[in-house]
Amino acid sequence: MEQIELIKNSLLFSGLSNADLAELSTITVRRTFYRGEIIFRQDDEATGFYLLISGSIKLCSTSSSNRKKFLNFVTPGETFSEAAFFNDQKYHCDAQALAPGEALYFPKLKFHELIRINPNPALNLLGHLTFMVRQLSRKLMERSQGDVAARVATFIVGRIAEKSTTSCGNISLELGIKKSDLAFRLGVANETLSRSFKKFKDQGILEVQKSMVVIYKLDELKKLCETDEQ
Repeated sequence: MEQIELIKNSLLFSGLSNADLAELSTITVRRTFYRGEIIFRQDDEATGFYLLISGSIKLCSTSSSNRKKFLNFVTPGETFSEAAFFNDQKYHCDAQALAPGEALYFPKLKFHELIRINPNPALNLLGHLTFMVRQLSRKLMERSQGDVAARVATFIVGRIAEKSTTSCGNISLELGIKKSDLAFRLGVANETLSRSFKKFKDQGILEVQKSMVVIYKLDELKKLCETDEQ
């Protein structure tokens, strides 16, 4: 796929005109990475941001007490490290490839030069960051207020629109994340998450089959999400 199409299909730049997209494509650099590769580390100089084309990226930060904290998974079509453009001198997290993949790299200085002439990409970037802040606020609300079952249910229901198939009235979807990473993301212990999945299975709501989740009672699962919002 041509770079212009890749940029156009991203959430960050989806509203730009073809002329704006063509300008952006002239400053991008295509980069490949292998599984386990560190794309950048926390406190490295922030030289630009990335649009993921293929593969998967995990973002983690390290606290002053040297504790690792999971932040997010990046999937194809999404961007990461965009905050580098707002006078940040350093990256605020580690970015590690979970699988071989490819990304478009947008150098910070060249992007700044471009938006001095054409501010449209910067306006799109601001809109995207606003959306990200809203998503983060929702996730923090889920972690602080919801019980474990409600958090798990909310995560799974949110995945249905992204990656799922329906067969014989049941919905199957790829979990898309290791159970240990999901537990970390939801702020619970691995054993607590396993007990929650077992409870769902005993209730006939869903069943985890390796990396797949089969949902038998979607209405019941959605009711649990509602308890997370109260």
